[in-house]
Amino acid sequence: MIETKLKLWRNASVAVLAGLSLTACAPGGEGGEGGEAGGERGNAHGEAGESGEAGAAPAAPGGEGGEAAIGESGGEHGEAGVQTAYAGIDGPARTALRLQHLKAFALVAQQVAAAGQPGEASVLVAQGLLEVYDPAADQFGGFDPAAARDAGATADPAKLAAAIAAIDAAQAQVQAQTNPADIAARMADMAAGLYAHVVTPIGVDPIEYQHSYGMALAARDALVRGEAALKRQNAARYAEALAEIDRFIALWPGAAAPQTPATHRAVVAQASRVRLALSAYL
Repeated sequence: MIETKLKLWRNASVAVLAGLSLTACAPGGEGGEGGEAGGERGNAHGEAGESGEAGAAPAAPGGEGGEAAIGESGGEHGEAGVQTAYAGIDGPARTALRLQHLKAFALVAQQVAAAGQPGEASVLVAQGLLEVYDPAADQFGGFDPAAARDAGATADPAKLAAAIAAIDAAQAQVQAQTNPADIAARMADMAAGLYAHVVTPIGVDPIEYQHSYGMALAARDALVRGEAALKRQNAARYAEALAEIDRFIALWPGAAAPQTPATHRAVVAQASRVRLALSAYL
């Protein structure tokens, strides 16, 4: 299944770059992922519900119609922890979360490319566009996806940097209207939820590992972007939150999945500590 999934995503990235419609290309055997958000609803608050993967995904908040069916955040038809991370957030804050979610794929792609895997890096960027941007392009504010699509084609360092810069430019337009601590907490929720699928009965899933790692990197990135404002509110709490996020990221030893990764329980527990450290800002 893991090898099949990787091949599917590689094929998907090629089709994206060719301008084909891929909305029906999700793996047929992964239908259970559509309801993972229910089982992982408490992913950053404790170990609540690792068994909800087979349930139906809850309907998207009013006015978003079929968005839940295509993955309320992107994310393979509403993957664990992703759909719930978007609950109760709208306006500029929702735009900021969309941008940060997309940025997660670019951040992990940078590390994968630096490790000498440009092909895998380009797939990651293409996945981000397919899962996060394409289903909700109208919720990205002034973001121009051209640089990201270019990075998805070749994933060389300069193009990846340009893609991240384009995301940063769009984030700057909404940053004053958002709470970076909330964005960081929601990204940590996504990382913990996705990590539920890293260790499978047949081995470690390297794709889910990279996705969850990207979300963890994006959680830290969101916190660092808001450093000045958060320190003005409470400098000691900011230092504590940054330390907890650093411990969180340390659970992923790098962009390549190890043979024996951290347990899901350890990731969820640390995500809870991140949220606790951020609680003064939420």
